[in-house]
Amino acid sequence: MSDTTLAGTGATRTYRDYGHPLWRRLLVSRESAVILLLLLVIGVAMLRVNNFGSPLTMTYLLLDVAPILLIALPMTLIIITGEIDLSVASMVGLSSVLVGILHQGGLSIPVAGLIAVIVGCIGGAINGFLVTVVGLPSLAVTIGSLALYRGLAVGLLGTTAVTDFPQFWTDLAKSKIGGTALPSIIVPFLVLLVVFALLLHFTPFGRGIYSIGLSSEAATFSGVNVNRTKFILFVLAGAVSAFAGIYYTLRFGSARGDNATGLELQVIAAVLLGGVSIFGGRGALHGVIAGVLLIGVLGSALRLANVTADVINIITGVLLVLSVVSTSVLVWLQNTWQKSRRSARNRTAQHSPH
Repeated sequence: MSDTTLAGTGATRTYRDYGHPLWRRLLVSRESAVILLLLLVIGVAMLRVNNFGSPLTMTYLLLDVAPILLIALPMTLIIITGEIDLSVASMVGLSSVLVGILHQGGLSIPVAGLIAVIVGCIGGAINGFLVTVVGLPSLAVTIGSLALYRGLAVGLLGTTAVTDFPQFWTDLAKSKIGGTALPSIIVPFLVLLVVFALLLHFTPFGRGIYSIGLSSEAATFSGVNVNRTKFILFVLAGAVSAFAGIYYTLRFGSARGDNATGLELQVIAAVLLGGVSIFGGRGALHGVIAGVLLIGVLGSALRLANVTADVINIITGVLLVLSVVSTSVLVWLQNTWQKSRRSARNRTAQHSPH
Protein backbone atom coordinates (compact mmCIF):
# COMPACT_ATOMS: atom_id res chain seq x y z
CA MET A 1 0.00 0.00 0.00
CA SER A 2 1.22 3.48 -0.85
CA ASP A 3 0.62 6.47 1.39
CA THR A 4 0.88 10.16 0.57
CA THR A 5 0.78 12.81 3.28
CA LEU A 6 -0.29 16.33 2.30
CA ALA A 7 1.55 18.98 4.25
CA GLY A 8 -0.70 21.31 6.15
CA THR A 9 -3.85 19.23 5.85
CA GLY A 10 -3.20 16.75 8.61
CA ALA A 11 -4.65 14.03 6.40
CA THR A 12 -2.96 10.95 4.99
CA ARG A 13 -4.29 9.86 1.61
CA THR A 14 -3.85 6.23 0.63
CA TYR A 15 -4.55 4.03 -2.37
CA ARG A 16 -6.27 1.42 -0.15
CA ASP A 17 -9.77 2.45 -1.19
CA TYR A 18 -9.03 1.62 -4.83
CA GLY A 19 -8.51 -2.01 -3.86
CA HIS A 20 -12.18 -2.35 -2.91
CA PRO A 21 -14.70 -3.76 -5.43
CA LEU A 22 -16.24 -1.26 -7.84
CA TRP A 23 -19.72 -1.59 -6.33
CA ARG A 24 -18.39 -0.63 -2.90
CA ARG A 25 -16.49 2.36 -4.26
CA LEU A 26 -19.66 3.55 -6.00
CA LEU A 27 -22.17 2.95 -3.20
CA VAL A 28 -20.16 3.56 -0.02
CA SER A 29 -18.85 7.05 -0.77
CA ARG A 30 -19.49 10.74 -0.22
CA GLU A 31 -20.82 10.94 -3.76
CA SER A 32 -23.53 8.40 -2.95
CA ALA A 33 -24.39 10.34 0.19
CA VAL A 34 -24.84 13.53 -1.85
CA ILE A 35 -27.07 11.68 -4.34
CA LEU A 36 -29.21 10.32 -1.50
CA LEU A 37 -29.45 13.80 0.01
CA LEU A 38 -30.48 15.19 -3.38
CA LEU A 39 -33.25 12.59 -3.70
CA LEU A 40 -34.39 13.35 -0.14
CA VAL A 41 -34.55 17.10 -0.80
CA ILE A 42 -36.46 16.53 -4.05
CA GLY A 43 -38.95 14.27 -2.27
CA VAL A 44 -39.53 16.73 0.58
CA ALA A 45 -39.84 19.67 -1.84
CA MET A 46 -42.42 17.85 -3.98
CA LEU A 47 -44.49 17.07 -0.88
CA ARG A 48 -44.21 20.41 0.91
CA VAL A 49 -43.73 23.08 -1.81
CA ASN A 50 -46.53 23.92 -4.17
CA ASN A 51 -45.81 23.56 -7.91
CA PHE A 52 -42.26 22.31 -7.31
CA GLY A 53 -42.85 19.11 -9.27
CA SER A 54 -44.40 20.84 -12.27
CA PRO A 55 -42.65 20.51 -15.67
CA LEU A 56 -42.26 24.30 -15.89
CA THR A 57 -40.40 24.41 -12.57
CA MET A 58 -38.08 21.59 -13.68
CA THR A 59 -37.37 23.37 -16.97
CA TYR A 60 -36.43 26.65 -15.31
CA LEU A 61 -34.41 24.82 -12.68
CA LEU A 62 -32.26 23.16 -15.36
CA LEU A 63 -31.99 26.41 -17.34
CA ASP A 64 -30.72 28.16 -14.22
CA VAL A 65 -28.13 25.54 -13.27
CA ALA A 66 -26.92 24.85 -16.82
CA PRO A 67 -23.96 27.31 -16.68
CA ILE A 68 -22.92 25.86 -13.31
CA LEU A 69 -23.18 22.31 -14.66
CA LEU A 70 -21.01 23.22 -17.65
CA ILE A 71 -18.27 25.03 -15.74
CA ALA A 72 -18.24 22.44 -12.94
CA LEU A 73 -16.87 19.84 -15.37
CA PRO A 74 -13.39 21.38 -15.91
CA MET A 75 -13.42 22.91 -12.41
CA THR A 76 -13.68 19.40 -10.95
CA LEU A 77 -10.52 18.29 -12.74
CA ILE A 78 -8.65 21.45 -11.71
CA ILE A 79 -9.54 21.10 -8.02
CA ILE A 80 -8.61 17.40 -8.04
CA THR A 81 -5.09 18.47 -9.04
CA GLY A 82 -5.01 20.76 -5.99
CA GLU A 83 -5.45 24.00 -7.98
CA ILE A 84 -8.41 26.36 -8.40
CA ASP A 85 -9.75 28.77 -11.04
CA LEU A 86 -11.66 31.80 -9.78
CA SER A 87 -11.73 33.53 -13.17
CA VAL A 88 -14.43 31.36 -14.76
CA ALA A 89 -17.35 33.71 -14.07
CA SER A 90 -15.49 36.75 -15.40
CA MET A 91 -14.72 34.73 -18.54
CA VAL A 92 -18.45 34.12 -18.87
CA GLY A 93 -18.95 37.89 -18.74
CA LEU A 94 -16.14 38.58 -21.24
CA SER A 95 -17.51 35.95 -23.62
CA SER A 96 -20.96 37.49 -23.33
CA VAL A 97 -19.64 40.94 -24.20
CA LEU A 98 -17.62 39.62 -27.15
CA VAL A 99 -20.65 37.85 -28.62
CA GLY A 100 -22.72 41.02 -28.25
CA ILE A 101 -20.12 43.36 -29.75
CA LEU A 102 -19.15 41.03 -32.60
CA HIS A 103 -22.77 40.35 -33.54
CA GLN A 104 -23.49 44.07 -33.36
CA GLY A 105 -20.56 44.53 -35.74
CA GLY A 106 -22.17 42.25 -38.33
CA LEU A 107 -20.89 38.76 -37.52
CA SER A 108 -23.27 35.83 -37.23
CA ILE A 109 -23.87 34.22 -33.82
CA PRO A 110 -21.89 31.02 -34.69
CA VAL A 111 -18.85 33.01 -35.85
CA ALA A 112 -19.04 35.38 -32.87
CA GLY A 113 -19.40 32.41 -30.55
CA LEU A 114 -16.40 30.64 -32.08
CA ILE A 115 -14.25 33.75 -31.56
CA ALA A 116 -15.47 33.98 -27.96
CA VAL A 117 -14.48 30.36 -27.31
CA ILE A 118 -11.03 31.00 -28.82
CA VAL A 119 -10.64 34.00 -26.51
CA GLY A 120 -11.70 31.73 -23.64
CA CYS A 121 -8.92 29.29 -24.58
CA ILE A 122 -6.43 32.18 -24.63
CA GLY A 123 -7.62 33.36 -21.21
CA GLY A 124 -7.27 29.84 -19.82
CA ALA A 125 -3.82 29.56 -21.41
CA ILE A 126 -2.74 32.77 -19.65
CA ASN A 127 -3.82 31.29 -16.31
CA GLY A 128 -2.10 28.01 -17.11
CA PHE A 129 1.13 29.73 -18.18
CA LEU A 130 1.34 31.79 -15.00
CA VAL A 131 0.66 28.74 -12.82
CA THR A 132 2.78 26.11 -14.58
CA VAL A 133 5.64 28.07 -16.16
CA VAL A 134 6.01 31.11 -13.92
CA GLY A 135 5.13 29.01 -10.86
CA LEU A 136 2.62 31.35 -9.24
CA PRO A 137 -0.18 30.02 -6.97
CA SER A 138 -3.40 29.42 -8.88
CA LEU A 139 -5.42 31.23 -6.22
CA ALA A 140 -3.43 34.45 -6.68
CA VAL A 141 -3.28 34.11 -10.47
CA THR A 142 -7.01 33.58 -10.97
CA ILE A 143 -7.97 36.32 -8.53
CA GLY A 144 -5.92 38.63 -10.73
CA SER A 145 -7.36 37.29 -13.99
CA LEU A 146 -10.85 37.49 -12.48
CA ALA A 147 -10.37 41.24 -12.13
CA LEU A 148 -8.64 41.48 -15.53
CA TYR A 149 -11.30 39.65 -17.56
CA ARG A 150 -14.15 41.39 -15.75
CA GLY A 151 -12.45 44.73 -16.29
CA LEU A 152 -12.06 44.00 -20.01
CA ALA A 153 -15.73 43.03 -20.26
CA VAL A 154 -16.95 46.19 -18.55
CA GLY A 155 -14.41 48.32 -20.41
CA LEU A 156 -15.47 47.04 -23.83
CA LEU A 157 -19.18 47.60 -23.32
CA GLY A 158 -19.38 50.08 -20.46
CA THR A 159 -22.67 50.21 -18.61
CA THR A 160 -24.74 49.52 -21.74
CA ALA A 161 -26.13 46.19 -22.91
CA VAL A 162 -26.51 44.56 -26.30
CA THR A 163 -29.97 43.05 -26.62
CA ASP A 164 -30.49 42.82 -30.39
CA PHE A 165 -30.04 39.10 -30.95
CA PRO A 166 -31.81 36.95 -33.57
CA GLN A 167 -34.95 35.39 -32.15
CA PHE A 168 -33.96 32.00 -33.55
CA TRP A 169 -30.90 31.82 -31.29
CA THR A 170 -32.58 33.21 -28.18
CA ASP A 171 -35.48 30.78 -28.64
CA LEU A 172 -33.01 27.92 -29.17
CA ALA A 173 -31.25 28.72 -25.87
CA LYS A 174 -34.59 28.45 -24.04
CA SER A 175 -36.09 25.62 -26.10
CA LYS A 176 -36.97 22.16 -24.83
CA ILE A 177 -36.27 18.70 -26.21
CA GLY A 178 -39.43 17.58 -27.94
CA GLY A 179 -42.38 17.51 -25.56
CA THR A 180 -40.27 16.98 -22.47
CA ALA A 181 -39.37 19.40 -19.69
CA LEU A 182 -35.66 19.06 -20.51
CA PRO A 183 -34.10 22.19 -22.03
CA SER A 184 -31.99 21.79 -25.17
CA ILE A 185 -28.84 22.98 -23.37
CA ILE A 186 -28.80 19.56 -21.67
CA VAL A 187 -27.68 17.99 -24.98
CA PRO A 188 -24.29 19.79 -25.23
CA PHE A 189 -23.89 19.36 -21.48
CA LEU A 190 -24.33 15.58 -21.75
CA VAL A 191 -21.84 15.46 -24.61
CA LEU A 192 -19.28 17.35 -22.51
CA LEU A 193 -20.09 15.20 -19.48
CA VAL A 194 -19.29 12.03 -21.43
CA VAL A 195 -16.04 13.57 -22.70
CA PHE A 196 -14.89 14.73 -19.26
CA ALA A 197 -16.02 11.50 -17.55
CA LEU A 198 -14.05 9.39 -20.02
CA LEU A 199 -11.07 11.73 -19.68
CA LEU A 200 -11.05 11.68 -15.88
CA HIS A 201 -12.10 8.14 -15.03
CA PHE A 202 -10.97 5.97 -17.95
CA THR A 203 -7.71 7.35 -19.34
CA PRO A 204 -4.07 7.60 -18.22
CA PHE A 205 -4.51 11.38 -18.38
CA GLY A 206 -7.23 11.15 -15.73
CA ARG A 207 -5.14 8.89 -13.53
CA GLY A 208 -2.41 11.48 -13.81
CA ILE A 209 -4.83 14.14 -12.55
CA TYR A 210 -5.49 12.12 -9.39
CA SER A 211 -1.78 11.46 -8.97
CA ILE A 212 -1.01 15.18 -9.15
CA GLY A 213 -3.60 15.87 -6.47
CA LEU A 214 -2.11 13.22 -4.20
CA SER A 215 1.47 14.37 -4.74
CA SER A 216 2.95 16.41 -7.60
CA GLU A 217 6.43 15.06 -6.87
CA ALA A 218 5.30 11.44 -6.88
CA ALA A 219 3.33 12.07 -10.09
CA THR A 220 6.43 13.55 -11.74
CA PHE A 221 8.55 10.52 -10.81
CA SER A 222 5.75 8.30 -12.15
CA GLY A 223 6.07 9.89 -15.57
CA VAL A 224 3.15 12.35 -15.40
CA ASN A 225 3.81 15.70 -17.08
CA VAL A 226 2.40 17.80 -14.25
CA ASN A 227 2.75 21.22 -15.87
CA ARG A 228 1.29 20.13 -19.21
CA THR A 229 -1.68 18.47 -17.48
CA LYS A 230 -2.51 21.57 -15.44
CA PHE A 231 -2.06 23.83 -18.46
CA ILE A 232 -4.54 21.76 -20.50
CA LEU A 233 -7.08 21.87 -17.69
CA PHE A 234 -6.93 25.67 -17.41
CA VAL A 235 -7.40 25.97 -21.18
CA LEU A 236 -10.42 23.64 -20.99
CA ALA A 237 -11.87 25.73 -18.16
CA GLY A 238 -11.53 28.88 -20.25
CA ALA A 239 -13.15 27.29 -23.30
CA VAL A 240 -16.11 25.80 -21.40
CA SER A 241 -16.62 29.06 -19.47
CA ALA A 242 -16.75 30.96 -22.78
CA PHE A 243 -19.31 28.49 -24.11
CA ALA A 244 -21.36 28.97 -20.94
CA GLY A 245 -21.14 32.72 -21.57
CA ILE A 246 -22.65 32.27 -25.03
CA TYR A 247 -25.54 30.30 -23.58
CA TYR A 248 -25.97 32.84 -20.76
CA THR A 249 -26.16 35.69 -23.27
CA LEU A 250 -28.69 34.03 -25.56
CA ARG A 251 -30.83 32.68 -22.76
CA PHE A 252 -31.34 36.14 -21.23
CA GLY A 253 -31.04 37.96 -24.56
CA SER A 254 -28.58 40.43 -23.08
CA ALA A 255 -24.81 40.91 -23.30
CA ARG A 256 -23.48 42.82 -20.30
CA GLY A 257 -20.10 43.19 -18.68
CA ASP A 258 -21.46 42.14 -15.28
CA ASN A 259 -23.15 38.95 -16.47
CA ALA A 260 -22.62 35.94 -14.17
CA THR A 261 -21.01 37.98 -11.38
CA GLY A 262 -20.35 35.66 -8.43
CA LEU A 263 -21.04 32.50 -10.42
CA GLU A 264 -17.58 31.11 -9.60
CA LEU A 265 -18.56 30.77 -5.94
CA GLN A 266 -21.61 28.69 -6.83
CA VAL A 267 -19.49 26.45 -9.05
CA ILE A 268 -16.84 25.87 -6.38
CA ALA A 269 -19.51 25.29 -3.72
CA ALA A 270 -21.19 22.66 -5.90
CA VAL A 271 -17.91 20.91 -6.72
CA LEU A 272 -16.85 20.68 -3.08
CA LEU A 273 -20.34 19.68 -1.97
CA GLY A 274 -20.19 16.90 -4.58
CA GLY A 275 -17.31 15.22 -2.78
CA VAL A 276 -14.21 16.72 -4.41
CA SER A 277 -11.50 17.39 -1.84
CA ILE A 278 -10.28 20.99 -1.68
CA PHE A 279 -6.82 19.50 -0.99
CA GLY A 280 -6.90 17.53 -4.25
CA GLY A 281 -6.56 13.86 -5.01
CA ARG A 282 -10.17 12.71 -4.78
CA GLY A 283 -13.56 13.33 -6.34
CA ALA A 284 -15.88 12.04 -9.07
CA LEU A 285 -18.07 13.73 -11.64
CA HIS A 286 -21.31 11.98 -10.67
CA GLY A 287 -20.99 13.46 -7.18
CA VAL A 288 -20.33 16.91 -8.61
CA ILE A 289 -23.43 16.74 -10.84
CA ALA A 290 -25.46 15.74 -7.78
CA GLY A 291 -23.94 18.66 -5.85
CA VAL A 292 -24.91 21.15 -8.56
CA LEU A 293 -28.45 19.80 -8.72
CA LEU A 294 -28.72 19.77 -4.91
CA ILE A 295 -27.88 23.47 -4.70
CA GLY A 296 -30.23 24.22 -7.61
CA VAL A 297 -33.13 22.19 -6.20
CA LEU A 298 -32.69 23.65 -2.73
CA GLY A 299 -32.61 27.21 -4.06
CA SER A 300 -35.61 26.67 -6.33
CA ALA A 301 -37.70 25.06 -3.57
CA LEU A 302 -36.85 27.81 -1.09
CA ARG A 303 -37.69 30.55 -3.60
CA LEU A 304 -41.07 28.92 -4.26
CA ALA A 305 -41.57 28.85 -0.49
CA ASN A 306 -40.95 32.64 -0.44
CA VAL A 307 -37.61 32.37 1.38
CA THR A 308 -35.41 35.42 0.80
CA ALA A 309 -32.19 35.28 -1.22
CA ASP A 310 -30.10 36.09 1.87
CA VAL A 311 -31.39 33.04 3.71
CA ILE A 312 -30.77 30.86 0.65
CA ASN A 313 -27.17 32.11 0.50
CA ILE A 314 -26.72 31.35 4.21
CA ILE A 315 -27.99 27.79 3.74
CA THR A 316 -25.73 27.28 0.71
CA GLY A 317 -22.78 28.62 2.70
CA VAL A 318 -23.49 26.27 5.60
CA LEU A 319 -23.63 23.31 3.19
CA LEU A 320 -20.29 24.35 1.71
CA VAL A 321 -18.61 24.64 5.11
CA LEU A 322 -20.00 21.27 6.18
CA SER A 323 -18.81 19.64 2.96
CA VAL A 324 -15.27 20.92 3.52
CA VAL A 325 -15.17 20.09 7.24
CA SER A 326 -16.68 16.65 6.75
CA THR A 327 -13.65 15.55 4.71
CA SER A 328 -11.27 16.09 7.64
CA VAL A 329 -13.76 14.59 10.12
CA LEU A 330 -14.22 11.45 8.01
CA VAL A 331 -10.44 11.06 7.61
CA TRP A 332 -9.99 11.40 11.38
CA LEU A 333 -12.71 8.83 12.09
CA GLN A 334 -11.25 6.45 9.52
CA ASN A 335 -7.74 6.77 10.95
CA THR A 336 -9.06 6.30 14.51
CA TRP A 337 -10.98 3.18 13.49
CA GLN A 338 -7.97 1.72 11.67
CA LYS A 339 -5.72 2.36 14.69
CA SER A 340 -8.20 0.66 17.01
CA ARG A 341 -8.34 -2.35 14.68
CA ARG A 342 -4.55 -2.60 14.54
CA SER A 343 -4.34 -2.34 18.33
CA ALA A 344 -6.95 -5.08 18.72
CA ARG A 345 -5.06 -7.33 16.30
CA ASN A 346 -1.78 -6.70 18.15
CA ARG A 347 -3.37 -7.57 21.49
CA THR A 348 -4.84 -10.74 20.01
CA ALA A 349 -1.48 -11.71 18.54
CA GLN A 350 0.30 -11.13 21.85
CA HIS A 351 -2.13 -13.31 23.82
CA SER A 352 -2.44 -16.08 21.27
CA PRO A 353 -0.41 -19.27 21.86
CA HIS A 354 2.64 -19.74 19.61
